[in-house]
Parts: sequence; structure tokens; C-alpha cells
Amino acid sequence: MSWNEQYTAYATIVRKEATRVFRIWPQTLIPPVVTQTLYFLIFGKLIGSQIGDIHGVSYMAFIVPGLVMMAVINNSFVNVVGSFFSAKFQRSIEEILVSSASNRVIIAGYVTGGVVRGIIVGALVFLVSLFFTRPVLAPPGIIVSFIVLTSVVFALGGFLNAIFAKKFDDISIFPTFILTPLIYLGGVFYSIQSLPPFWQVLSHYNPVLYMVNGFRYGFHGFSDVNVLLSFLILAVLAVMLLAANLFLLARGTGLKT
Repeated sequence: MSWNEQYTAYATIVRKEATRVFRIWPQTLIPPVVTQTLYFLIFGKLIGSQIGDIHGVSYMAFIVPGLVMMAVINNSFVNVVGSFFSAKFQRSIEEILVSSASNRVIIAGYVTGGVVRGIIVGALVFLVSLFFTRPVLAPPGIIVSFIVLTSVVFALGGFLNAIFAKKFDDISIFPTFILTPLIYLGGVFYSIQSLPPFWQVLSHYNPVLYMVNGFRYGFHGFSDVNVLLSFLILAVLAVMLLAANLFLLARGTGLKT
């Protein structure tokens, strides 16, 4: 298959995924924005008024990067796991698999769709935050790098979840019992420096901590962890998940009946 044909296959999958996001926008875009707005009201406005500054910024401004990143993580993951599993369930994925599109193209198409939704929702949440605070943006390159890499990592994670899922209940187990705890314990609402030493050490084993703090550094110029290390961890996770997805897709894991 020529490069032009591969690109056409990739663009077709991306267009299908983007169309799906915008066609059902009341389900894909509005609910996460409403949820994050409630976080701003409850944690930022009500609880935050009882909390002093953190690292020299108001509590409301402190949680903005975390809430944006939370929206990006959830929506990148959910978009891919839902879309790819639906294609499996409806057997429409077979049409793609029997085509000459390579596995790399298939994964790239679905992941791009997840990244698009994640970044759009993240941008909407950031716009909502402007009604509550005026976050200061530091180097834009850091913000873009972390938001794109994070959405890629969790889109790949959603693809992996969809490969193993055998029924619709399976696509909610990982987000509910693993992803949600990792996010809430990943420094979205607090600095790990406020934790006892044992919990600080334990927090360093949570990958979400590095994503949230790397992104927060792009806003406020401070982080609880080394920013370069955070970037490297994200890059390694992306490569590992991509390799796992390519291997499983080549074997037909979860696709053969």
C-alpha cells in the first residue's frame, strides 16, 4: 500500500472519529465541561476560599491545570475505548482489518480521534476557568507538549482497554477502579509537598502526578517533580503502549471469534 493510500486510510478514520465527536456533541463535549465547572465551584470557590495560596498562587489558579488535565485524560481514554469497542461489537472493525491499511495507521487514526476530543474538551474547560480566575501561562511549548503527550498516552490506553474488552461492562472497569483513583491521587487538588513523607514517596509511583505537574509548570512555573523526568515518563509510556497495541493487533487479540 502506497504512502498516499495509507494517508487516505488514516484521514478517513480520523474524519469518522471527529464526525462522531461533533455529531453527538451534547454527549461528548457538554457533560465533561459541566462536571469540571462543578469542580471549580465546589473545590475552587467554596473550599478554596478556606485554603491559602499554594506556591504563591491562589488555590483556584492552582487547580486549573489539574482540572484541564483531568478532562483531557478522561476524554482521550473514553473516546477511543468506546469507539473501537463499538466497532468490534458491531463487527465493522472487520472492514478495516481486511483492508490494506496497516495496524500503525489504524491505531494512529483512533488515537488521533481521542486526542482531538481530549484537547477540545480541555480547551473548553480552560475557557470556563477564565470565569473564576486569570491563570498565567508560562512557556507555551511545555503546555502543548504535555497536553498532547498525555492525550496520546491515554488514547493508547483506551485502545488497549478496547482490545481486551469482551462486553460493554469491561470498558468501564479500568476508568472506574484504576483511572479515577490515579487522577484524584495525582496532585490535581493538592501539592504532594503537603503530604506526610510516606505518601509523598508513594505518590511518585503514580504516573498521573508527572502529567499534572508537568502541565502545571507550563502555567505557573513550579512543579512537585522534575519536569524533564515527567516528559521522559510520558514518552516512555507512549512508546510502551504503542508497542503493546501493535503486538496485540498483529496477533488478533480480542478480535478473533
